[in-house]
Amino acid sequence: MRSLLLSTVFACLAVGAAQAQTPPAPSPATYIHVGRLIAEPGTAPSTTKTLIVRDGKIEAIRDGYVAPVAGAKLVDLKAKTVMPGLIDSHVHLLSELSPSSRLNEVTKEESDLALDGLVNAQKALKAGFTTVVDLGADGHHTVFALRDQFASGRLMGPRILAAGAAISPTGGHADVHGFREDVMHVMGPESVCNGVDDCRRAVREQVKAGANIIKATATGGVLSNTASGLSQQFFDDELKAIADTAHLLGKTATAHAHGKGGIEAALRAGFDSIEHSSYADAETFALYKSKNACLVPTLLAGTTVTEMAKAGGTLTGAQAAKALTVGPLMVNMLGRAREAGVCVVFGTDSGVSRHGDNAREFELMVQAGFTPAEALRSATVGGAAHLGLSDQIGTLAPGKAADLVAVTGDPLVDISLMRKIEFVMVGGRIAKE
Repeated sequence: MRSLLLSTVFACLAVGAAQAQTPPAPSPATYIHVGRLIAEPGTAPSTTKTLIVRDGKIEAIRDGYVAPVAGAKLVDLKAKTVMPGLIDSHVHLLSELSPSSRLNEVTKEESDLALDGLVNAQKALKAGFTTVVDLGADGHHTVFALRDQFASGRLMGPRILAAGAAISPTGGHADVHGFREDVMHVMGPESVCNGVDDCRRAVREQVKAGANIIKATATGGVLSNTASGLSQQFFDDELKAIADTAHLLGKTATAHAHGKGGIEAALRAGFDSIEHSSYADAETFALYKSKNACLVPTLLAGTTVTEMAKAGGTLTGAQAAKALTVGPLMVNMLGRAREAGVCVVFGTDSGVSRHGDNAREFELMVQAGFTPAEALRSATVGGAAHLGLSDQIGTLAPGKAADLVAVTGDPLVDISLMRKIEFVMVGGRIAKE
């Protein structure tokens, strides 16, 4: 009897072990038939391809239109041009500039910001932007929560990298301006810092809160409601403390900077990129190259605030005066940066402009002298390299994220087609078709 019992037990264990060794059934695949494929913008397109997507990644790219296996989904994009999902390296998801913006600053709750952020992120995604970088939010914990919900798959949205609250000196661009003193005292962000040690603290606070990247306002800004100008606002040692602390903690650092002196001070301090760069000149471009830093131009923001200043009703007097000075400079500046060979990464500052209109930046880049292929590369290959994510996004290749978009026609000939994205997939999930 004992031998029979042991035999039965061992037989059950053997069956269980065999079952444990049996690999699980593969997840269902999606087969995408592609008429024209720009797998890596800046290189020659190919035609008549099949992308096989499984578990959020590209499993294979095959020649011809491969028939899907049983149980697989088929997506027909034979009449479309398909390319990698787009990357916008400068957005503000929790807000959008309007005549009510100043009132919103003191009336909206965190819950309002969360819903606004969700809607704005969906607009960016449906416009083809499968990765965005949020570079400063009053409700920074809210944008971290959105990022994490999208990453978990509980909500569908773009991949988000977020800076949290921008780091600013007292009275600087990311401080509070233009309200009663008692109101500004309550609203003042914890990310304001003065002096080297305090600026180290401010960086650590943002990393502790969950920041992927650190942003500092090296100069004044157009939309800060003050007439303090667009020149350098942090001291050189403060800028170095911010960049060094970010790097010590494994983060990159980017600087909002308009004035030439502030741009160059941030580059010398070790910042990895500059947002806006309005007054850069040949000397500045040489410094960019020697420091291996990138320029995120935000031409759409410059165009938007110029239009608003001329129309009236949205900007204050101080804001409008700066907008009319800076906005018209930016396209020409970017053309000269391209000629100088500066690394340029696509970014819009959406939130100044309307969310979902991000692709207008492509047309402005072409106006500045970029070819359509160069503009597209800056929002794919270039954006991925800038974010340290080249192994995951930026091109379409086996093993990379299944982030892709499709349009009718050839955007390498007509860049305005990028405003007409017809299909979006993010992480293997269809967001628009």
